[in-house]
Amino acid sequence: MNKNSLIRKFNKQAPIYERNTRQRRLGEWRQRLLHGVEGKVLEVAVGAGANFPFYHPDKVDVTAVDFSPEMLTRARQMASELGIRATFLERDIETLELPERTYDCVVSTLSLCGYEDPVKALNNINRWAKPGGRIYLLEHGMSTNRLLGAVQHFVNPAARRISGCHYNRDMIDIVNASDLNIVKTERYWNGIIHLIWAQAT
Repeated sequence: MNKNSLIRKFNKQAPIYERNTRQRRLGEWRQRLLHGVEGKVLEVAVGAGANFPFYHPDKVDVTAVDFSPEMLTRARQMASELGIRATFLERDIETLELPERTYDCVVSTLSLCGYEDPVKALNNINRWAKPGGRIYLLEHGMSTNRLLGAVQHFVNPAARRISGCHYNRDMIDIVNASDLNIVKTERYWNGIIHLIWAQAT
């Protein structure tokens, strides 16, 4: 998919993402995943700032990246409301250049579904994190339920056109194919939702 077309799709979805920051179930998963995030934090595909409520303002210095200007506008507002120290970069993660071995933690939630090459994106994250740096991922992927998985395969072409997301990726295989080391995983909602704690190598 053309990158400019993808950016336009996410610009249009920014108000929906902002509303989703208030969604209770996603909030519970974010809170469970992000406990302990501190130090120099890189958040890729920050969206509307849905993770900011789960950061301790006194313990984080965030670099927040997204290619959608509309998403970043809402993320800035969220950071301001919560007193989160953050620098915002309007960049594409797949072509972003950052200093290597810089960040204590890297956070990515609901983003691997959109990348053309998710393994490359994870390898970039590995380079930007300090050795042993903590990586926090919340993603949606293939269900462990066969029927649901078949539905995900069926609707994937339409979902890709409408939202820019792949619905049928095997997130554990993708992370295992990257340079990251998985520490722990949890799956919810018929195995569709993945919480992944990993470390940079």
